[in-house]
Amino acid sequence: MRKPLTLLLILALWTAASLAQAPEQTIPYGTNDQAGHYVETPDAKLYYERYGEGGQPVVFLHGGEYGYIDEFAEVIRQVSKQRTVIAIATRGYGRSERGTRPLSHRQFAEDAALVIKDIFKSGEKVDVMGFSEGAITSYILASSHPELVRRLVAIGGPLGAYGASMDDLESDEELTPELMQQQVPDLVARRKKQMTHPEQWDQLIRDLNAMYDRMVYVKQAEIRAIQAPTLIMAGDKDETRLDHFVEIYKLLPNAQMAIIPGCGHVIFRCKPDLSIKIMSDFLK
Repeated sequence: MRKPLTLLLILALWTAASLAQAPEQTIPYGTNDQAGHYVETPDAKLYYERYGEGGQPVVFLHGGEYGYIDEFAEVIRQVSKQRTVIAIATRGYGRSERGTRPLSHRQFAEDAALVIKDIFKSGEKVDVMGFSEGAITSYILASSHPELVRRLVAIGGPLGAYGASMDDLESDEELTPELMQQQVPDLVARRKKQMTHPEQWDQLIRDLNAMYDRMVYVKQAEIRAIQAPTLIMAGDKDETRLDHFVEIYKLLPNAQMAIIPGCGHVIFRCKPDLSIKIMSDFLK
């Protein structure tokens, strides 16, 4: 009997469908040598890209499984006109090394903190925008490192697999590397091409699946501890129940919420101009 398909895997499939249909970008986001930089951590080199100059810096944290920096292409293009954008590649994804430490959202948050501290050595606070898995990471980052985060935008980020319906959690399908290859071969090929070590793709997916087996990714106490003004965003057709986003909103001491009509998980693909305007207005 197969393991249940967790919520993040369901959301990853939805993201994959959107990315597979996305047009090719002129700027090679995620593999841009002109914008790319590395930060050394104790066990891995982490990759990020920097766009724009001036204005309050905003750090982008991408989604899981199929996610990567290039999913933010249109958002980076628009936001970097007025602000400095730092787009971090999660360890194991793209040009970031996997390292030796176990994968966890807490490790991803600590990685992001190290990158931010390395770039902004003066201790400047940054705004953070996390999508899906990146949103989960952003909750932990804002909770554990309040000295780094000025404002937070969390898009489509559940607190755990319990944010899905029971029908979703009882699915008997697991998102294996083999299944991914069958469903979106072109996107898998693109992701492998973007990796420094493409031979590590299958193991990365298996490691992520093991990480996703936990029902709770972020504790409610961690959400309550977030002091930075926070905007919760989601599409009204997201696989995560809307009342789950409302639950997160109510836990936050200083929050706003925006539900984008007619959109699923990837709101910045569905309605980019509206999504970016709401996010930008909040960050101002």
